[in-house]
Amino acid sequence: MASHRLIQYVGKHFGLAASERLYDCLNVYYFVEGHALNDRPRLAKVASEELKKVGHEMGEEEILLFLNSDEGREEIEKVLQTHTQLGIHSIPKFIIEGQTLIDGAAHWKHHVQIYREIESRGSVNGGPIFGEMLGVDAEIIERGSHEEPNEMYA
Repeated sequence: MASHRLIQYVGKHFGLAASERLYDCLNVYYFVEGHALNDRPRLAKVASEELKKVGHEMGEEEILLFLNSDEGREEIEKVLQTHTQLGIHSIPKFIIEGQTLIDGAAHWKHHVQIYREIESRGSVNGGPIFGEMLGVDAEIIERGSHEEPNEMYA
């Protein structure tokens, strides 16, 4: 849970591009390199180094203080409860327009069909459902995470 809280914190304070970059880094850290996410000092070091790469300063000690707190726990638990209510038990899953759930392993035609329907309507009905639960400002969500690479490192 500590790594989830950290990613949430980074998203709230530095934006979604930074939190997704950290998420990608932690996936490699855990799944490829085999390190434990509950090794908080090591997690703090890796996170601090990754944030520096994208132009954000958050020292190891500051991250470790955060990891040893309960900040963000309530929000993550609320999201986990919502996952259960929606029937989400594995990832990836896509929640489109805040209501349509599609499995990440679904055939690409299903994705195309949903997006073509939205395109033909000319508008999106609904929006993100987890941003508010996680305390992420609407402005940060609107900005998104898909910045141009040169903007990420400016």
